[in-house]
Amino acid sequence: MRQFRRRKGPLTKNSFLTMSSAAAIIAVSFAVSAPVRAADDAVIQKWIAEFTPSTLSKEDQKKELEWFAKAAEPFKGMEINVVSETITTHEYESQTLAKAFSELTGIKLKHDLIQEGDVVEKLQTQMQSGKNVYDGWINDSDLIGTHFRYGQTVVLSDYMTGEGKDVTDPMLDVNDFIGKSFTTGPDGKLYQLPDQQFANLYWFRYDWFTNADYKAKFKAKYGYELGVPVNWSAYEDIAEFFTNDIKEINGVKVYGHMDYGKKDPSLGWRFTDAWLSMAGNGDKGIPNGLPVDEWGIRMEGCRPVGSSVERGGDTNGPAAVYSITKYLEWLKKYAPPQAQGMTFSEAGPVPAQGNIAQQMFWYTAFTADMVKPGIAVMNADGTPKWRMAPSPHGSYWKEGMKLGYQDAGSVTLLKSTPADRRKAAWLYLQFIISKSVSLKKSHVGLTFIRESDIWDKSFTERAPKLGGLIEFYRSPARVQWTPTGNNVPDYPKLAQLWWQNIGDASSGAKTPQQAMDALAAAQDSVMERLEKSGVQGACGPKLHKKETAEYWFAKAQKDGTIAPQRKLANEKPKGETVDYDTLIKSWPATPPKRAEAK
Repeated sequence: MRQFRRRKGPLTKNSFLTMSSAAAIIAVSFAVSAPVRAADDAVIQKWIAEFTPSTLSKEDQKKELEWFAKAAEPFKGMEINVVSETITTHEYESQTLAKAFSELTGIKLKHDLIQEGDVVEKLQTQMQSGKNVYDGWINDSDLIGTHFRYGQTVVLSDYMTGEGKDVTDPMLDVNDFIGKSFTTGPDGKLYQLPDQQFANLYWFRYDWFTNADYKAKFKAKYGYELGVPVNWSAYEDIAEFFTNDIKEINGVKVYGHMDYGKKDPSLGWRFTDAWLSMAGNGDKGIPNGLPVDEWGIRMEGCRPVGSSVERGGDTNGPAAVYSITKYLEWLKKYAPPQAQGMTFSEAGPVPAQGNIAQQMFWYTAFTADMVKPGIAVMNADGTPKWRMAPSPHGSYWKEGMKLGYQDAGSVTLLKSTPADRRKAAWLYLQFIISKSVSLKKSHVGLTFIRESDIWDKSFTERAPKLGGLIEFYRSPARVQWTPTGNNVPDYPKLAQLWWQNIGDASSGAKTPQQAMDALAAAQDSVMERLEKSGVQGACGPKLHKKETAEYWFAKAQKDGTIAPQRKLANEKPKGETVDYDTLIKSWPATPPKRAEAK
């Protein structure tokens, strides 16, 4: 949920909280006129040629596209409106897939591209007013807790076997979606289906890390090998080494770290996108910690019960404060001086300029821009000078916790949309995630949603030019990167609190502890209002009474859970690294049986 080349263009999460600003809205609409007739074989063959490669055989592609044409017959001539944020994947949908769908089905499909914050604003408008703004939505799975609790979202697992059975693709293969757990509510039901996904990983200069001279100097100073950092201690040592020991490469000043620090809406999801979990905030559990998640919100049953340590949460606990402290320390000591005044969209292109050694917080949605021929971080043969790898973890992290964030823009239907329009929109939303088109779309946007696409031979062939993207998505580590989960009862209301409060720490107005205390109190205040309103029913917040921090530290220890943790005596254990090539070789080289391509 970022807008890259913001354009997450790459990014749009930084507009999340500027949704009231008309100047922030970038709307791109592609209206497609379509013939009111069934798709003939020539039309189908034309689009099969476009949707190449595919994990389906040409025969099965034809079968699936014929099914869409037939299922759409009752809705021919209708004008249907769908919306998503603006990223490369959605641009392909809006410009190419919407046209294909219209030609195949006779439904006039308009797919709007607007900034992410505006998607959320319009979604809220429809949910609050009951007026149909859009017939279909692509919004982040970060809203799963919101969708589950407000009862205004169509439960897809029920819809596909009930009211929408006649318009549900028999070849959809729900179990092929790698992010299905992200879009499942506490009730075990499916509320959304992923349309695009990308992870937040560690990025580094492979050519520098394999340089024999640098490796020898690093080991002489730190006593261990220069490599992919396993923990934050090693990341910090590497940042220090390149910034203050190497200093220059080929006459250019280099830095051991890159980030951004301006008090701006984009600073919020810099942290809600799982920075605290990387440090070790929350409990064990995939996709999100239970009973305490990576936002520090405790949930009992399906009810959020508190964010502050005094209520059993962990938003202002030692692990969270440590995460903010390290963020600020690294930004000031090891990043370019101008980074402190940058927003996400301003900081995003910097690593591609060639003077950054590593970046802890890097989105794979940047991959397409980072492999452009001729840029400073690419070799002449088309291979990258850099690699991506799993992120290192902080000193509070325990095995079994999530380790990073994965964005999952997901197709969603609202109950306030008229039934016939909802069915027509559901056909389009399935079409853009169908096996007939998914692999080609993955090659365009590099935002994977299907196991079968990840393991396709076309990506085996392309992998050497993508810097570790394919290896990561094929690895067992992938499951530790997950979106915001069910514990967050109202994502739009709570997400905006982060940049405002952490921004005070970034600017120096507050200490990390003061900033996180204020954030925890603000989250509790929002949840208290939701509790009093009763609007979220039996799964809405029901806050615990306040206790001492020691009460909750002792309770976690007694219960065998983790959060909140007491402050560690030593927050910087010895650095640990792993050789990148050894790491890659340790991962499975064959796909799960069910994902084998036809």
